[in-house]
Amino acid sequence: MLKQPIYITSLFSTSALGTSGEGFFKDYQNGKHYLTQREIDGHLLWVGALPFAAKKAIDALKASDPKYRKLDDTVLFAIYAARQALAQSKWDNSTNFGINIGSSRGATTLFEKYHHEFLKNGAAPARTSPSTTMGNISSWVAHDLKTKGPNISHSITCSTALHSLLNGIAWLQSGLADKFLVGGSEAPLTAFTIAQMKALKIYSDAKGDYPCRSLDLSKERDTMVLGEGASIAAITTTHQEGALAQVSGIGFATEPLTHGASLSADGICFQDSMRMALGDISPSEISAIVMHAPGTVQGDISEYRAIQKVFGSQLPFLTTNKWKLGHTFGASGMFSIEMALLMLRHQKCITTPFYEQEEPEKLRYILVNAVGFGGNAVSILVEDLNAPV
Repeated sequence: MLKQPIYITSLFSTSALGTSGEGFFKDYQNGKHYLTQREIDGHLLWVGALPFAAKKAIDALKASDPKYRKLDDTVLFAIYAARQALAQSKWDNSTNFGINIGSSRGATTLFEKYHHEFLKNGAAPARTSPSTTMGNISSWVAHDLKTKGPNISHSITCSTALHSLLNGIAWLQSGLADKFLVGGSEAPLTAFTIAQMKALKIYSDAKGDYPCRSLDLSKERDTMVLGEGASIAAITTTHQEGALAQVSGIGFATEPLTHGASLSADGICFQDSMRMALGDISPSEISAIVMHAPGTVQGDISEYRAIQKVFGSQLPFLTTNKWKLGHTFGASGMFSIEMALLMLRHQKCITTPFYEQEEPEKLRYILVNAVGFGGNAVSILVEDLNAPV
């Protein structure tokens, strides 16, 4: 599938955990969640909101340029994360890299604000369309970073960020580009967006220690919690010193719809995407899987059953991060890639509170899954560059 090696040279994120950097791995390991309660539309709800320091950095970015003051948080998160990812990429003086940053929901805050004004006044502000279109994200990042390469924005629901990675890889393999920034950005903590999840009856109203019980296969109620943030990776065909990992396999699949929000009981699309990503690599060589596991009863168990179908009785180490930072919709897949890279770098697994298992002694291959409404799945296989062959 991959005609040439693809390397991840940097990755930066901002989320409920804060921002990527020293101590991030420790935060992932401490066993506590970073979800907080916020009053939204008169209700106190659990959310994965940016902490004060991260929000302050976004506010500073917004205040730095008059043009940025009217941008949605989805765009501002993406600009902030993309700046850091580019700075860490060692692409010195590069101005021809591509950008593909997607979002499931797009400019949620501005869209809801302008729609409210339309209902009230019978007219929309002139800036409504350019500031709420999905292409608004990558085009503003391209403007900010002054790149002359292609820029693409898209939405494929919750698998969007991993589809961004797939798109970037396709451009690299075509020879039309040799560097790409890829990822997702999401700012869904708005009344209407959360109301949509509540209408599906999947939003958490848990009262215990863990509002989201992602990968708790014994739960009887849905416990999804929404989170905000952005996660951007730099990928290239060149093996640079300090590269974080190699992408060794990619997989994607779509299963026939039963209804718009469901997966089949055995996660057929996951089975197909994982097998495609594995290629000729034996399932026994996979050290761990970072699952999509949104915290819903059906979503978690369907993916787990799919893993059982592909890997049999010898399951890899299973983990997820949504119980800790919330479900960031279109950005979530790249947060999972970051989690996998941290595990490879430190050669230690990140556990969850709900699923006990033995940890592998060494980590070489980690599979990362994502899936969106409508049964479209993506699986990405990342490999430790320092592992013995």
